[in-house]
Amino acid sequence: MITPIKSFCYTHRYALVFWALVILRMLFNAVLPLMDKTEARYGEIARIMSETGNWITPQIDYGIPFWAKPPLSTWASAGSISIFGSAEFFVRLPYLIVVVLLALFISKYRTNPQQAYYLPGIIFISLPEVYLHAGVVSTDTFLTLSIAMTMLGFWEAMQEHSKRYWGYLFFAGLGIGLLAKGPIVGVLTLPPLGIWVLLTKNFKKVFSKLPWFSGTALTLLISLPWYGMAEVKTPGFLDYFLVGEHFERYFNSEWKGDKYGFPKQQPMGIAWLFLVAFLVPWSIAMFHLVLRKGKSFIQQPWLLFLSLWALWTPFFFTTSKSLIHPYILPSCLPIALGIVYYWQDLRYKKTYTSIALGLPLLLLAIYLSGFAKPLYENTTDKYLIEAATEDLLWYALEKKTYSSQFYSKGKVALLTREEFLEKITLKTAFFIFMTKTQWEALDPEIQSQFSLYRDNKKRGVYRYSPK
Repeated sequence: MITPIKSFCYTHRYALVFWALVILRMLFNAVLPLMDKTEARYGEIARIMSETGNWITPQIDYGIPFWAKPPLSTWASAGSISIFGSAEFFVRLPYLIVVVLLALFISKYRTNPQQAYYLPGIIFISLPEVYLHAGVVSTDTFLTLSIAMTMLGFWEAMQEHSKRYWGYLFFAGLGIGLLAKGPIVGVLTLPPLGIWVLLTKNFKKVFSKLPWFSGTALTLLISLPWYGMAEVKTPGFLDYFLVGEHFERYFNSEWKGDKYGFPKQQPMGIAWLFLVAFLVPWSIAMFHLVLRKGKSFIQQPWLLFLSLWALWTPFFFTTSKSLIHPYILPSCLPIALGIVYYWQDLRYKKTYTSIALGLPLLLLAIYLSGFAKPLYENTTDKYLIEAATEDLLWYALEKKTYSSQFYSKGKVALLTREEFLEKITLKTAFFIFMTKTQWEALDPEIQSQFSLYRDNKKRGVYRYSPK
């Protein structure tokens, strides 16, 4: 029998572990710079939105619309910047909040009341892919939130004596997903739900339990106004976003119409490797559970539901060669819930937990040792910007990075080679970013007029000192 004192210690031990993970993630969010390309890009888009007050059209640079993604994550970061400032911690704050809220919410799916309240949250947040995205500025965290709302809203709505608001949560999740990343929210949720309905023969219940008319209206009310305003403000958005980003990007890894990224050549089926590698050690634990409890994952409606949810995303992306590891983030929550369901039967749970909790501590040790400093210093221009203390104009030769835009607060202007040579003739001091290759290609006479302030492996910032 568990005494009240033992129960108190047991509960608070899990709470301590959970909040220690959150605090450690907060530390990383505060001390690590925004890195090129993805994170600094979305950070700069949010900074420009906050500065300009244009909340309809995300901009990748002043006056240049960013059509690749809807604005929900940008709204979140821009709102945080507007309230608290543009420090990295506040740009990343909305993503941490989303992950923590999801981790706390899934406590209701404990197998029995004796399980620690924070156990589901610990498993979920200690998944490396989830822990990473608790502090990465991107669209995938909010897409995962919308998918969780859609899937769990559906599940709860299907239960006997369910409250009507669960059905509305299902439709609200779809609407929020359309604002988070677009129609992909339907692609990643509706097929596995349809398969589950077919396998469990819940045809009548799915039509009687969900508020299809008013719920669909809610989905459209949440999402359509922005899509309409975005197309009116920047005509061509819908064609690029719906056709280019959703059809061409999936089927054509060499798509030339991508305005903001680059072709991603990945081996076919790599989504499954991502699923295993970025969920270690819990992916191994789940594999062992499937080997031992395989039939139950098909026979029990809840486990079948979680299995379809978890497997559909990598299955959908199996044939795509244009993908990155964050695409498997939506699979993390159902895998965490599957492990929670079989927690009592899981062998070597202490080993899995020790490895899962040890990974963030290992990252902290690496950070404190300084070994990782060259890695992140070479993937951001933050430190190059900070090295220059004079109030001079900023330029970049032929190409500028998103991190230089963000940390200079948009002050870096782009120069062609002809404009650069013309700028030198004006005999006015300025700072300029150049790659090592660009610097070496300059005439020695021109080089003599520049002094290096600071550099990294990719580029340096130089001060023009006219003779």
